[in-house]
Amino acid sequence: MGNEVYVITGGTRGIGAATARQLARVQGRTLILAYRSDADAADRIVAELDAPGSPVIAVQCDVADPAAIETLFQTVDEYGDLAAVVNSAGIVGRQSSFVDIDADRWRNMLQVNVIGTALCCREAVRRMRERPVGARAIVNISSKASVLGSPNEYVDYAASKGAVDSLTRGLALEVAAEGIRVNSIRAGIIDTEIHILGGEPRRADRVGPMQPMGRAGTAQEVADAVTWLLSDRASYVTGTFIDVSGGR
Repeated sequence: MGNEVYVITGGTRGIGAATARQLARVQGRTLILAYRSDADAADRIVAELDAPGSPVIAVQCDVADPAAIETLFQTVDEYGDLAAVVNSAGIVGRQSSFVDIDADRWRNMLQVNVIGTALCCREAVRRMRERPVGARAIVNISSKASVLGSPNEYVDYAASKGAVDSLTRGLALEVAAEGIRVNSIRAGIIDTEIHILGGEPRRADRVGPMQPMGRAGTAQEVADAVTWLLSDRASYVTGTFIDVSGGR
């Protein structure tokens, strides 16, 4: 077996990529970065972070596909013992009123953001139970929208992140006695490319100044919180949520 393995879904862009850059600073880890379709972006971050003794591997995996998730975690088994998973993969639809969100969009949103996250958590727990010592942690990337509801824009996205919050809390309590920690980051208005999917690429510029801190956050600021939750410094933290939202 090789190094401890850290998995980041959505690991080649936005919050996932910022987290990968943080984790790659520690020698002796294997990073497996799952991405949906942008092979060029995956190649770039692998070239940036891969180092002797601390390999970085990009694996194509659409978390909407359960078979792809199984293949992703089979790759984990080839490289070492699973220490941590960051579930950063997620989607958002174009800004819309609630009544205009159709059933297909609801299904896709829940398939990626909820079921995909749940299945990655399941595969992680199965492996972490076989590793009785050492760090074992899961961090799910949620959103402050899960509390605020995102009216007139992304009610379906907000609902999917509410489900992620419930998943985080329930799973954390179920596996706490086994030493597996499960936590969540509720990100606020963060300046990443996800806003392109919503149809307003510069949404962070518009909404950021309305936040209590007067600006949007950065992917790096979210990654800092993620890496703390994965670390031994958070060894007595599970089933909880950190709002990285500028006071929102």
